[in-house]
Amino acid sequence: MDATEAINGRGRTLTGTTKIDSRASWAVAFTALAIYSVSFGAPYITVVALKPIAAELGSARSVPALAFALAWFGSALGGIAMGWLAERLGIRWTVIGGALMVALGLVLSSLGGQTTLLIGHGLCIGLLGNAGINAPLYVYVSRWFDRRRGSAMALISSGVYLAGAIWSAPFERAIAIFGWRDTMLIYAAFEIAVVVPAALVMLGPAPETAEPAPLPGSAQARWVLGLRPWTVQVFLCLAGFLCCVPMAMPQGHLVAFCSDIGIPATHGAAMLSVLLGCAFLSRQFWGVVTDRIGGLRTVLAGSVCQITTMIGFLLTQDEAGLFAVAAAFGLGFSGIIPAYVVAIRELFPAAEASWRIPTMLLFSGSGMAAGGWFAGLIYDYAGFYAAAFATGIAFNLANILVVGALVWRQGRLRGPALARV
Repeated sequence: MDATEAINGRGRTLTGTTKIDSRASWAVAFTALAIYSVSFGAPYITVVALKPIAAELGSARSVPALAFALAWFGSALGGIAMGWLAERLGIRWTVIGGALMVALGLVLSSLGGQTTLLIGHGLCIGLLGNAGINAPLYVYVSRWFDRRRGSAMALISSGVYLAGAIWSAPFERAIAIFGWRDTMLIYAAFEIAVVVPAALVMLGPAPETAEPAPLPGSAQARWVLGLRPWTVQVFLCLAGFLCCVPMAMPQGHLVAFCSDIGIPATHGAAMLSVLLGCAFLSRQFWGVVTDRIGGLRTVLAGSVCQITTMIGFLLTQDEAGLFAVAAAFGLGFSGIIPAYVVAIRELFPAAEASWRIPTMLLFSGSGMAAGGWFAGLIYDYAGFYAAAFATGIAFNLANILVVGALVWRQGRLRGPALARV
């Protein structure tokens, strides 16, 4: 059975009955994974080529770091509008439009100086490009799952890290052979050739789903965790920003950090691939954990793991030690973002997902943008990365306090609810 037979215009199988958690659901999820792994590969060219770009443009490292940050911020900022647009035009067309904009952004970034680099990344790759892919696909795929929603969210969101794991080493070789400008042009053509056909064939309307039974403390009678719904949404958004600031720092600066301490760029790119590869693999584990303990508890557990490994970047500059720390960092942080998505679906009505999830992703993406930029800015001021990593640890600690408070409130409400069963 091919994909077009498995998924027709109404999200039904060949038997004509709507299927949730079915083979068709997983076909959609793996398609989303492939799309993420290609589209989110584009900004990693700038990560791998951070030092050559800064040298060629005659700029500080904060300039290409800002381009990478703007790509993240743009994809987060545009997610709310793109989620609304996907509800009206359909997921297929927002994803195709996003892929075309990512390709255009790479072309613009390759043309000249700092201005086109920043516009290409912030406006095209971010605001008009990956924004049409990131949040809309989260919402879309979540509607294909019920029991295995945590696992599905973990799978598709790992595409962001799979992109870095797959492309870091090839980008380093391509940049060494062709230069960073031609590498961007080659990848722009590849983006269109892969994502546009995949979206046309696989992304039809999602099946209609019944509203599941809410968890204790979820949105009922205008209260969530004993608080107003907007209050909980604000806390989730704040937590998303705080955890993503430290999350972005090693991802955006690991290759340059390694080069600074005498580790070859090829080894630094390999280290980044290890970090992101471990993030991809462990995200599947975190998805199973989320299905068992819920979204909020998974966020807290992942945040504790992340701060522990961030401290590791301060304690070693040995190559073998850094490979181990990078692997541990990837294993630890990778379940956090999809767990936020699951937490929103657990606490709020499904009808509100199309704006609540993109709103949360706006703040988490802003944290990713801020973390990458802060690290470059702090490096330019201090001359070393330890100060940046220490700042990231402070943000991480604040995240643990915010999420811990929400988990505590959920635990208080869950106890009486279970006692009544």
